Amino acid sequence: MPEITLIEGLLQAMDEEMARDDSVFITGEDVGPRGGVFRATMGLYEKYGADRVIDAPLAELSIIAVGIGAALVGMRPICEIQFADYIFPAFNQIVNEAALTYYRSNGDWHVPLVIRAPYGGGIGGGPYHSQSVEAFFAHAPGLKIVIPSTPYDAKGLLKSAVRDPNPVMIFEPKKGYRLIRGEVPDDEEVLVPIGPANVTRQGSDLTVYAYGMMHYYTLQAAAMVAEQDGIECEVVDLRTLVPLDKDTVIDSFKKTGKALIVYEDNRFLGYGAEIAAILSDEAFEYMDGPIRRLAGPDNVPGMPYAHPMQEYFMLNPDKIAAAIRELAGY
Repeated sequence: MPEITLIEGLLQAMDEEMARDDSVFITGEDVGPRGGVFRATMGLYEKYGADRVIDAPLAELSIIAVGIGAALVGMRPICEIQFADYIFPAFNQIVNEAALTYYRSNGDWHVPLVIRAPYGGGIGGGPYHSQSVEAFFAHAPGLKIVIPSTPYDAKGLLKSAVRDPNPVMIFEPKKGYRLIRGEVPDDEEVLVPIGPANVTRQGSDLTVYAYGMMHYYTLQAAAMVAEQDGIECEVVDLRTLVPLDKDTVIDSFKKTGKALIVYEDNRFLGYGAEIAAILSDEAFEYMDGPIRRLAGPDNVPGMPYAHPMQEYFMLNPDKIAAAIRELAGY
């Protein structure tokens, strides 16, 4: 199978879905001839034209509002928010309109809308280009939220999102856009269902839960502690934050008895807090040590411009390996 990057998986997904379904279109800032600030839509404007790859004004509220309106009349928009940090002007449209329409209409109206946004740090972007925003939206019923950590999942989850009858947000770890590579078949359709988590490494000593860039780092950390310390970690790539695959999350904890939850956001009230709560509520009797969270520092916006401070804020394989060793020896 050919090896591609994570961003190439996203591009392939959009290309294939636009070819398959004329109702699919893309809108966002600079998505047209430029191909997006990260080149995620490169070549699609030339292939499908200005009516289906639409450059939007610098107005995130309008990008999402246009997508909602188009979805309500039978289109399948893919709305790109250039950086996840920019999504907040559209917060009301997302959580009060897109998320609630199906419920408010008693199932009569669907909003088949996809919202794509690169999130996280590691590119020297500073506070307005580095935030992790997934926890804000995970709290809103009616939204599905996926975060891929491999090219295969990036392609398969995005294709499934486009075909979903209701809104799906896909947050993409931008540091991994070209860093993360993996095999993706080119002779068969790749579809990854929204919902199931993926156990990407088997282990018996403890479970590490992660997603996005942190999953990529966690696999490296797990390999380090296995080789250096003989610690065998089970690694669970959550992939879908909402709806959460509670069965896989709990089953792995029952197997190992220890849990480390790794995420890039600020630790306080980050998404990992919900995983910790679920494990303590529903699998307490299997607990063989404290449920630990490893995340960004509290009360510091993510993240600084200065590279030394960025490295202080961000997790990496060494920091994750140290947390694994501490928990394994508890």
